[in-house]
Amino acid sequence: MKSIGVFTSGGDAPGMNAAIRAVVRSSLFLGLDVYGIKYGYNGMIDGDIYKMKSYSVSNIVQRGGTILKSARSKEFMTKEGRAKAYEQLKKRGIEGLIAIGGDGTFTGANIFYEEHGIPVIGAPGTIDNDLYGSDYTIGFDTAVNTALDAIDKIRDTAASHDRVFFVEVMGRHSGYIAIHCGIGGGSELIMVPETSTTIKDVIETLKKGRDKDKTSSIIVVAEGDEQGNAQEIAGKVGQELPALDIRVSNLGHIQRGGSPTSFDRILASRLGLAAVEGLINGEKNVMVGIVNDKITYTSLKLAISKSKPINEDLMRLTEILNT
Repeated sequence: MKSIGVFTSGGDAPGMNAAIRAVVRSSLFLGLDVYGIKYGYNGMIDGDIYKMKSYSVSNIVQRGGTILKSARSKEFMTKEGRAKAYEQLKKRGIEGLIAIGGDGTFTGANIFYEEHGIPVIGAPGTIDNDLYGSDYTIGFDTAVNTALDAIDKIRDTAASHDRVFFVEVMGRHSGYIAIHCGIGGGSELIMVPETSTTIKDVIETLKKGRDKDKTSSIIVVAEGDEQGNAQEIAGKVGQELPALDIRVSNLGHIQRGGSPTSFDRILASRLGLAAVEGLINGEKNVMVGIVNDKITYTSLKLAISKSKPINEDLMRLTEILNT
């Protein structure tokens, strides 16, 4: 293999630039040409592809977002669109791909490999930390710390005014962000898609807190909780406990931005190098990950189809610390 391409796709995540930097500089160190593909699969179809040098990734390890940009491509979902993308790669002699993204990115990469046989290695770049085959994904640690900083500030206001705050964090199908920043922020309850928490459970938790002279509370809600979003849950609780001063804060997309933490920069760098070495060593149609602090390769099919269970010990810890 002499030439590879790298791209980012789907939602951006802090640390993607560190991963791009690692891919580019590792490739050059190992004697490969490396091409940057802008705007994900859209850029692959349109030929928005350029040769990268070492200076192309100077001064980006600390930056959030992605210098290669990101987009969702409807055209790539068609067989004709994927054929166009393959022709653009073939024209430039690109023999392997490194896809930095989440399950949508890897779903497209898996189909692309099956149809055209070009080796693809995925590097997990998503703040949700929901991909099977890696203990952590690029951007998760930064997103948790961003959310935690906001929760700490909200708690100051909650305590000053004796309020109950429902704080919504990202996590349509995964509660990892909610669990980690809920424990770190000392929240009274964490609501996630993986476990069932009823409105009655929320009310009982708040009543118990009041009985123990707690004058304020923080409840962290993952956006995909089965009871609805934070606004909906707060409305239902407010109907049952009208005496409470209830407020809602949706942290939204601030969780995706910002300078990546040291953890995410190092994780992204390790995964970028491992992705390049994987291609050289004949790995294909796999995701590179970190399990027990060791590099692993998991088939893309398994990474996107197998659910990643939440840590039950963390949920138990929440219950114990709130007694």
